[in-house]
Amino acid sequence: MALQSMTGFARQADSLSGAAWQWEIRSVNGKSLDVRLRLPSGFERLEQDLRSVAAKHVARGNIQASLSFEGANTAAVPVLNEAAFDAALVIAEHIAHKTGERPSIDTLLGLRGVIETGDAGMDADEAEAMDRAILESFEAAMVQLAEARQAEGSAVARVLLQQVDEIERLTQAVAADPSRTPDAIRARLAEQLERIMGENSSLDQDRLHHEAAILATKADLAEEVDRLEAHVAQARELLSGDGAVGRRLDFLAQEFNRECNTICSKSNAASVTRTGLEMKIVIDQFREQLQNLQ
Repeated sequence: MALQSMTGFARQADSLSGAAWQWEIRSVNGKSLDVRLRLPSGFERLEQDLRSVAAKHVARGNIQASLSFEGANTAAVPVLNEAAFDAALVIAEHIAHKTGERPSIDTLLGLRGVIETGDAGMDADEAEAMDRAILESFEAAMVQLAEARQAEGSAVARVLLQQVDEIERLTQAVAADPSRTPDAIRARLAEQLERIMGENSSLDQDRLHHEAAILATKADLAEEVDRLEAHVAQARELLSGDGAVGRRLDFLAQEFNRECNTICSKSNAASVTRTGLEMKIVIDQFREQLQNLQ
Protein backbone atom coordinates (compact mmCIF):
# COMPACT_ATOMS: atom_id res chain seq x y z
CA MET A 1 0.00 0.00 0.00
CA ALA A 2 1.50 3.31 -1.12
CA LEU A 3 1.32 6.50 0.94
CA GLN A 4 -2.26 7.71 1.17
CA SER A 5 -3.90 11.01 1.84
CA MET A 6 -6.97 10.81 4.06
CA THR A 7 -9.26 12.67 1.64
CA GLY A 8 -10.90 11.12 -1.39
CA PHE A 9 -14.14 10.25 -3.14
CA ALA A 10 -15.46 7.20 -5.02
CA ARG A 11 -18.67 6.21 -6.75
CA GLN A 12 -19.64 2.72 -7.94
CA ALA A 13 -22.91 1.74 -9.65
CA ASP A 14 -24.01 -1.86 -10.36
CA SER A 15 -27.11 -3.94 -11.00
CA LEU A 16 -28.34 -7.52 -10.68
CA SER A 17 -31.61 -9.28 -11.59
CA GLY A 18 -33.39 -6.02 -12.33
CA ALA A 19 -32.21 -4.32 -9.13
CA ALA A 20 -29.84 -1.33 -9.31
CA TRP A 21 -27.74 0.39 -6.67
CA GLN A 22 -24.99 2.95 -6.23
CA TRP A 23 -22.29 3.48 -3.61
CA GLU A 24 -20.88 6.91 -2.80
CA ILE A 25 -17.92 7.05 -0.44
CA ARG A 26 -16.22 10.13 0.96
CA SER A 27 -13.11 10.22 3.12
CA VAL A 28 -11.74 13.06 5.26
CA ASN A 29 -9.08 13.42 7.95
CA GLY A 30 -9.39 11.46 11.17
CA LYS A 31 -7.18 10.31 14.04
CA SER A 32 -8.28 6.71 13.51
CA LEU A 33 -10.51 4.72 11.16
CA ASP A 34 -14.17 5.68 11.59
CA VAL A 35 -16.58 4.12 9.08
CA ARG A 36 -20.09 5.58 9.00
CA LEU A 37 -22.66 3.81 6.85
CA ARG A 38 -25.96 5.09 5.48
CA LEU A 39 -27.91 2.05 4.34
CA PRO A 40 -31.51 1.60 3.20
CA SER A 41 -33.78 -0.26 5.59
CA GLY A 42 -33.16 -3.98 5.36
CA PHE A 43 -29.43 -3.80 4.66
CA GLU A 44 -28.25 -3.41 8.26
CA ARG A 45 -27.17 -7.07 8.17
CA LEU A 46 -24.27 -6.06 5.90
CA GLU A 47 -22.73 -3.52 8.28
CA GLN A 48 -20.06 -5.75 9.83
CA ASP A 49 -18.94 -7.12 6.47
CA LEU A 50 -18.81 -3.59 5.01
CA ARG A 51 -16.64 -2.33 7.88
CA SER A 52 -14.26 -5.27 7.39
CA VAL A 53 -13.94 -4.47 3.68
CA ALA A 54 -13.22 -0.80 4.43
CA ALA A 55 -10.48 -1.71 6.93
CA LYS A 56 -8.71 -3.78 4.25
CA HIS A 57 -8.12 -0.70 2.11
CA VAL A 58 -7.63 2.23 4.50
CA ALA A 59 -6.04 2.56 7.95
CA ARG A 60 -7.10 6.06 9.03
CA GLY A 61 -9.73 8.64 8.19
CA ASN A 62 -13.43 9.33 8.59
CA ILE A 63 -15.23 7.28 5.94
CA GLN A 64 -18.84 8.10 5.01
CA ALA A 65 -20.44 5.51 2.71
CA SER A 66 -24.02 5.72 1.45
CA LEU A 67 -25.95 3.13 -0.53
CA SER A 68 -28.94 3.95 -2.76
CA PHE A 69 -30.91 0.92 -3.90
CA GLU A 70 -33.84 0.30 -6.24
CA GLY A 71 -35.30 -3.19 -6.18
CA ALA A 72 -36.55 -5.19 -9.12
CA ASN A 73 -40.12 -4.98 -7.75
CA THR A 74 -41.75 -1.76 -6.74
CA ALA A 75 -43.71 -3.62 -4.08
CA ALA A 76 -41.71 -4.36 -0.95
CA VAL A 77 -42.63 -6.68 1.88
CA PRO A 78 -41.68 -6.34 5.54
CA VAL A 79 -39.56 -9.20 6.88
CA LEU A 80 -39.09 -9.98 10.55
CA ASN A 81 -35.46 -10.44 11.56
CA GLU A 82 -35.97 -13.30 14.03
CA ALA A 83 -32.57 -12.95 15.74
CA ALA A 84 -32.96 -9.21 16.21
CA PHE A 85 -36.51 -9.62 17.54
CA ASP A 86 -35.44 -12.31 20.02
CA ALA A 87 -32.65 -10.03 21.27
CA ALA A 88 -35.18 -7.19 21.65
CA LEU A 89 -37.46 -9.46 23.72
CA VAL A 90 -34.58 -10.27 26.08
CA ILE A 91 -33.90 -6.54 26.52
CA ALA A 92 -37.62 -5.92 27.14
CA GLU A 93 -37.66 -8.57 29.90
CA HIS A 94 -34.62 -6.97 31.50
CA ILE A 95 -36.26 -3.53 31.42
CA ALA A 96 -39.46 -4.95 32.91
CA HIS A 97 -37.48 -6.57 35.72
CA LYS A 98 -35.63 -3.34 36.48
CA THR A 99 -38.45 -0.81 36.14
CA GLY A 100 -41.69 -2.77 36.25
CA GLU A 101 -42.64 -1.41 32.82
CA ARG A 102 -42.57 -3.53 29.69
CA PRO A 103 -41.92 -1.89 26.28
CA SER A 104 -44.76 -2.33 23.83
CA ILE A 105 -44.56 -4.58 20.78
CA ASP A 106 -44.75 -1.49 18.57
CA THR A 107 -41.65 -0.15 20.29
CA LEU A 108 -39.77 -3.43 19.81
CA LEU A 109 -40.78 -3.68 16.15
CA GLY A 110 -39.63 -0.11 15.62
CA LEU A 111 -36.08 -0.87 16.71
CA ARG A 112 -33.55 -0.64 13.89
CA GLY A 113 -33.00 -3.99 12.19
CA VAL A 114 -35.99 -5.82 13.70
CA ILE A 115 -38.14 -5.25 10.63
CA GLU A 116 -36.28 -5.44 7.32
CA THR A 117 -37.54 -4.68 3.85
CA GLY A 118 -37.23 -7.25 1.08
CA ASP A 119 -38.31 -7.48 -2.51
CA ALA A 120 -41.45 -9.50 -2.98
CA GLY A 121 -40.74 -12.88 -4.49
CA MET A 122 -36.96 -12.94 -3.69
CA ASP A 123 -35.97 -16.27 -2.20
CA ALA A 124 -33.05 -16.93 0.17
CA ASP A 125 -30.58 -17.83 -2.59
CA GLU A 126 -31.44 -14.69 -4.56
CA ALA A 127 -31.12 -12.54 -1.44
CA GLU A 128 -27.71 -14.06 -0.69
CA ALA A 129 -26.53 -13.39 -4.25
CA MET A 130 -27.75 -9.79 -3.97
CA ASP A 131 -25.89 -9.27 -0.71
CA ARG A 132 -22.72 -10.70 -2.24
CA ALA A 133 -23.03 -8.42 -5.29
CA ILE A 134 -23.54 -5.34 -3.12
CA LEU A 135 -20.48 -6.22 -1.04
CA GLU A 136 -18.42 -6.69 -4.21
CA SER A 137 -19.57 -3.27 -5.41
CA PHE A 138 -18.53 -1.75 -2.11
CA GLU A 139 -15.10 -3.38 -2.41
CA ALA A 140 -14.72 -1.92 -5.92
CA ALA A 141 -15.65 1.51 -4.57
CA MET A 142 -13.11 1.16 -1.75
CA VAL A 143 -10.42 0.28 -4.31
CA GLN A 144 -11.31 3.50 -6.17
CA LEU A 145 -11.17 5.45 -2.92
CA ALA A 146 -7.76 4.00 -2.02
CA GLU A 147 -6.43 4.91 -5.48
CA ALA A 148 -7.73 8.48 -5.13
CA ARG A 149 -6.15 8.75 -1.69
CA GLN A 150 -2.86 7.37 -3.03
CA ALA A 151 -2.80 9.90 -5.86
CA GLU A 152 -3.23 12.77 -3.43
CA GLY A 153 -0.85 11.10 -0.97
CA SER A 154 1.88 11.11 -3.62
CA ALA A 155 1.36 14.83 -4.19
CA VAL A 156 1.49 15.52 -0.44
CA ALA A 157 4.65 13.42 -0.11
CA ARG A 158 6.37 15.48 -2.82
CA VAL A 159 5.59 18.69 -0.93
CA LEU A 160 6.79 17.17 2.34
CA LEU A 161 10.06 16.04 0.75
CA GLN A 162 10.68 19.59 -0.49
CA GLN A 163 10.14 20.87 3.04
CA VAL A 164 12.50 18.22 4.44
CA ASP A 165 15.10 19.38 1.90
CA GLU A 166 14.67 22.95 3.17
CA ILE A 167 15.03 21.85 6.80
CA GLU A 168 18.27 20.10 5.85
CA ARG A 169 19.55 23.19 4.03
CA LEU A 170 18.85 25.39 7.05
CA THR A 171 20.46 22.82 9.37
CA GLN A 172 23.62 22.93 7.27
CA ALA A 173 23.51 26.72 7.35
CA VAL A 174 23.50 26.60 11.16
CA ALA A 175 26.37 24.11 11.16
CA ALA A 176 28.45 26.29 8.83
CA ASP A 177 27.70 29.64 10.47
CA PRO A 178 31.03 31.43 11.23
CA SER A 179 29.74 32.67 14.57
CA ARG A 180 29.95 29.15 16.01
CA THR A 181 33.78 29.01 16.02
CA PRO A 182 35.70 29.68 19.27
CA ASP A 183 37.76 32.36 17.50
CA ALA A 184 34.62 34.25 16.52
CA ILE A 185 33.29 34.03 20.08
CA ARG A 186 36.68 35.21 21.44
CA ALA A 187 36.73 38.21 19.10
CA ARG A 188 33.15 39.15 19.99
CA LEU A 189 33.89 38.84 23.72
CA ALA A 190 37.02 40.98 23.39
CA GLU A 191 35.05 43.65 21.55
CA GLN A 192 32.39 43.70 24.26
CA LEU A 193 34.99 43.95 27.04
CA GLU A 194 36.81 46.75 25.23
CA ARG A 195 33.57 48.67 24.99
CA ILE A 196 32.84 48.17 28.68
CA MET A 197 36.33 48.68 30.17
CA GLY A 198 37.64 51.35 27.83
CA GLU A 199 40.49 51.57 25.44
CA ASN A 200 43.21 51.84 28.11
CA SER A 201 42.36 48.59 29.85
CA SER A 202 44.68 45.65 29.43
CA LEU A 203 43.04 42.30 28.74
CA ASP A 204 44.39 39.01 30.01
CA GLN A 205 44.54 37.07 26.75
CA ASP A 206 44.70 33.69 28.48
CA ARG A 207 41.65 34.49 30.61
CA LEU A 208 39.87 35.86 27.55
CA HIS A 209 40.57 32.67 25.62
CA HIS A 210 39.37 30.56 28.58
CA GLU A 211 36.08 32.46 28.88
CA ALA A 212 35.58 32.27 25.13
CA ALA A 213 36.05 28.50 25.27
CA ILE A 214 33.43 28.22 28.03
CA LEU A 215 30.94 30.28 26.06
CA ALA A 216 31.65 28.24 22.93
CA THR A 217 30.94 25.02 24.84
CA LYS A 218 27.65 26.36 26.20
CA ALA A 219 26.63 27.58 22.75
CA ASP A 220 27.77 24.45 20.92
CA LEU A 221 25.03 23.22 18.57
CA ALA A 222 26.71 20.05 17.32
CA GLU A 223 24.29 17.69 19.07
CA GLU A 224 21.24 19.58 17.82
CA VAL A 225 22.61 19.63 14.27
CA ASP A 226 23.39 15.89 14.41
CA ARG A 227 19.90 15.06 15.66
CA LEU A 228 18.27 17.24 13.00
CA GLU A 229 20.26 15.47 10.30
CA ALA A 230 19.19 12.09 11.71
CA HIS A 231 15.53 13.21 11.73
CA VAL A 232 15.86 14.41 8.12
CA ALA A 233 17.14 10.98 7.07
CA GLN A 234 14.32 9.22 8.89
CA ALA A 235 11.68 11.53 7.37
CA ARG A 236 12.99 10.77 3.87
CA GLU A 237 12.90 7.05 4.59
CA LEU A 238 9.28 7.21 5.75
CA LEU A 239 8.21 9.35 2.78
CA SER A 240 9.86 7.00 0.30
CA GLY A 241 8.13 3.95 1.79
CA ASP A 242 4.47 3.02 2.03
CA GLY A 243 1.74 2.33 4.56
CA ALA A 244 0.40 4.55 7.33
CA VAL A 245 3.24 6.90 8.31
CA GLY A 246 1.33 10.02 9.35
CA ARG A 247 1.65 9.44 13.09
CA ARG A 248 5.40 8.74 12.90
CA LEU A 249 5.97 11.82 10.74
CA ASP A 250 4.00 13.90 13.24
CA PHE A 251 6.33 12.68 15.99
CA LEU A 252 9.33 13.63 13.84
CA ALA A 253 7.85 17.09 13.32
CA GLN A 254 7.74 17.51 17.10
CA GLU A 255 11.38 16.44 17.29
CA PHE A 256 12.31 18.89 14.52
CA ASN A 257 10.62 21.65 16.48
CA ARG A 258 12.31 20.71 19.76
CA GLU A 259 15.82 20.81 18.26
CA CYS A 260 15.07 24.07 16.46
CA ASN A 261 13.87 25.69 19.69
CA THR A 262 17.08 24.59 21.42
CA ILE A 263 19.17 26.09 18.63
CA CYS A 264 17.38 29.43 18.97
CA SER A 265 17.77 29.45 22.76
CA LYS A 266 21.50 28.60 22.62
CA SER A 267 22.28 30.88 19.71
CA ASN A 268 25.01 33.46 20.30
CA ALA A 269 24.60 35.22 16.96
CA ALA A 270 21.77 36.95 15.15
CA SER A 271 22.51 34.99 11.98
CA VAL A 272 21.93 31.64 13.72
CA THR A 273 18.76 32.96 15.35
CA ARG A 274 17.42 34.11 11.98
CA THR A 275 18.15 30.72 10.47
CA GLY A 276 16.46 28.98 13.40
CA LEU A 277 13.33 31.12 13.08
CA GLU A 278 13.21 30.45 9.35
CA MET A 279 13.47 26.74 10.10
CA LYS A 280 10.57 26.96 12.57
CA ILE A 281 8.34 28.35 9.82
CA VAL A 282 9.23 25.45 7.51
CA ILE A 283 8.64 22.92 10.32
CA ASP A 284 5.20 24.41 11.01
CA GLN A 285 4.35 24.11 7.30
CA PHE A 286 5.65 20.53 7.30
CA ARG A 287 3.52 19.58 10.29
CA GLU A 288 0.41 21.24 8.85
CA GLN A 289 0.81 19.46 5.51
CA LEU A 290 1.34 15.99 6.95
CA GLN A 291 -1.93 16.13 8.95
CA ASN A 292 -3.62 14.99 5.74
CA LEU A 293 -1.39 11.93 5.40
CA GLN A 294 -2.62 8.54 6.57
